[in-house]
Amino acid sequence: MVEFRFHSRGGQGGVVAGKLMAVSLFKEGKHVQTFPTFGVERRGAPVMTFVRISDEPIRLRNQVYEPDHIVILDPSLIQHFDVTQGLKKDGIIIINTDKDVSEFNFPSDFHPVAVNAARIAINHKLGSITQPIVNTAILGALAKITGIVSLDSVVAAVKEEAPVKPEANAAAAIEAYNSVEAVAI
Repeated sequence: MVEFRFHSRGGQGGVVAGKLMAVSLFKEGKHVQTFPTFGVERRGAPVMTFVRISDEPIRLRNQVYEPDHIVILDPSLIQHFDVTQGLKKDGIIIINTDKDVSEFNFPSDFHPVAVNAARIAINHKLGSITQPIVNTAILGALAKITGIVSLDSVVAAVKEEAPVKPEANAAAAIEAYNSVEAVAI
């Protein structure tokens, strides 16, 4: 089983990212589970979304406390929370940022990768300039960085399930996929 934890803020599309990832993996014959956890439901509040992937049925029904990989849609969360808590050794950290990952001072046990998903989302008019919706760009990057799901499955899921602008969201996923490198672990 492979487990992901997404860190986002309400309104960024973190919950939808988990759903789209699950649909993508389901298309590839995987067993998947996704669910969010959050406090008060309001735009800007911290949100965690969990995704489990397995070749076998998933019987667990608890939060993901020791993820294999994490995805950070809003890098400001790093200042306020230990987003790496429980992250397994050699875990990949995918961060929506225009900064170099060395600025975040993650332990050397992890593999941080930056993707400027905000710029990509703005280029495709997803959200606004001040609040871009970065979820589909993050998923495109995740597909390339981890190799856990194909870009074709991500694009198909986005076109079928994206609540708005499915073509623009698919284009954002493709652009992000092409802008990052896979991680060798």
